[in-house]
Amino acid sequence: MKRITIFLTVLIFSAMAIQAQVAINDDGSAANASAVLDVKSTSKGFMPPRMTATEIALIASPAAGLLVFNTDDNHYYFYDDGAGEWKEIELGTNTLIPITTVYNPITGETWMDRNLGASQVATSSNDAASFGDLYQWGRDTEGHEIRTAAITSVNASTPVPNDGNSWDGLFIKEFNFPNDWLVTQDNTLWQGVNGTNNPCPTGFRIPTETEWNDEMNSWATNDPAGAFGSPLKLPTAGYRYFLNGSIMLAGEGNYWSSTISSTKTWDLHFSDANGAGFYSNYRAYGFSVRCIKD
Repeated sequence: MKRITIFLTVLIFSAMAIQAQVAINDDGSAANASAVLDVKSTSKGFMPPRMTATEIALIASPAAGLLVFNTDDNHYYFYDDGAGEWKEIELGTNTLIPITTVYNPITGETWMDRNLGASQVATSSNDAASFGDLYQWGRDTEGHEIRTAAITSVNASTPVPNDGNSWDGLFIKEFNFPNDWLVTQDNTLWQGVNGTNNPCPTGFRIPTETEWNDEMNSWATNDPAGAFGSPLKLPTAGYRYFLNGSIMLAGEGNYWSSTISSTKTWDLHFSDANGAGFYSNYRAYGFSVRCIKD
């Protein structure tokens, strides 16, 4: 029986090679003349390989047009050989940046080598390509973090995004205390690698205030030059203002931590004018995110 199975398998693939066209269906129809592979069904779908973002990024020398399904965000991606990156099929705007890390021997911590949403490691403090996205604290990656995302004044009633929410993909501006994008504040967001709405890749999380403080203390100087000169090469990516959604690029860096401060959250701030330090800020601000390895 085993020999018969092998023979039939070889026979089928030989026939496929001769015809140069393959039809997979349950009605016996021939492949469309323009297709090498024609899959047809009225009750089943086509399933491409399903992988995490980490697994996708580890594919060696992906071919142009290679198709995969990302199980982390439930989106399809194809490999754009010309751009050298994975692009989301839906709009072609979201990309999967290969996950590469940087190690700080002083703190002993491993981090992603760029901000979330950045296309490259910073080449200078004001390298725009390294700025990345601006997240409202506790929100997932669903479009609001993009610098050009539209704005709404409708607060979210749930922290978990889905296609049924009017605020999904929109930056939520807020005028009223405690200036949170969420109607009922939730201190459990972004807590640890398995925290709700953790925007970091698998195995990474939002750093705590203590971890950020250790990094800052390893800098040569407590200013933008010291931030860029560190192993993390942190750029001055600016921020998005919670009152009106304006992008403020005043030569400063603002990076969220996961540490709660009453109704606010601690963030690392650095600028030439104010040096480097920590501030507790409203969660409706849009700040940079740099992920640390768990």
